[in-house]
Amino acid sequence: MRIPFLAVLLLAFILGASGLTSAMATTLTKEAAIQALQEIQGEVVAVSPSEIPGLYLVTVKMQGKNIPLYLDASATYMFSGNVIDLKQKRNLTEDLFRKLNPADVSAIPLDDALTLGNPEAQQQVIVFTDPHCPFCSQLHKVLYQAVDADPSLVFQIVLLPMQQSSQRASQTIICNQSMEQLEQAFAGKALPEPTCDTDALRKNHALAQSLQITATPTLILPNGQIYAGYRALDDLLKLINENSVPGN
Repeated sequence: MRIPFLAVLLLAFILGASGLTSAMATTLTKEAAIQALQEIQGEVVAVSPSEIPGLYLVTVKMQGKNIPLYLDASATYMFSGNVIDLKQKRNLTEDLFRKLNPADVSAIPLDDALTLGNPEAQQQVIVFTDPHCPFCSQLHKVLYQAVDADPSLVFQIVLLPMQQSSQRASQTIICNQSMEQLEQAFAGKALPEPTCDTDALRKNHALAQSLQITATPTLILPNGQIYAGYRALDDLLKLINENSVPGN
């Protein structure tokens, strides 16, 4: 990930000057943020202290999305860009954007998804997977462990072939709605040619693009939060528990 050099300098200046600005203004109000950002084409939704000393998180709604910006307490300096926590190796801006813009789980079509677990379970997790992706294969095994550990979970598996070699295998699996064939593909076995003509994969890629999903495996948790990458069992259960929805 590349961070503009001038943006880094600006952030360093703001942090270095935070002691000076705090002497002039100790709290950034929403009204002050609105005044400072009046030339920006967006609506200031909320203002709160950020994880970065001397800066406030300002949430601005622009083109249907909630965008995280940073202002100092005096509303004199704005920072817009990727903020990285070097110790935790986290992109704070990406984390905030994801939290501020959860997916609408009810609007995600699952007609061609493979179901792992009880279809009537309260907590549904959508998993975007590629049958030739090693980390997807590892996560798939963890999904079985997860439903054994917590019967309230169900995983809806959406085929999203990111590699050219995965296209035909994914189509075969969708044609047959076969979890067994998905697991054969994960094991490196060749699958027969597809027996149907379907545009499900095109729709899945369009869906992933609309959700800004660019890698597999990716999870959409019950509350719409999106997380990419493999998770061990304990980490997965903890993540789902932190992003669950109230039961019926």
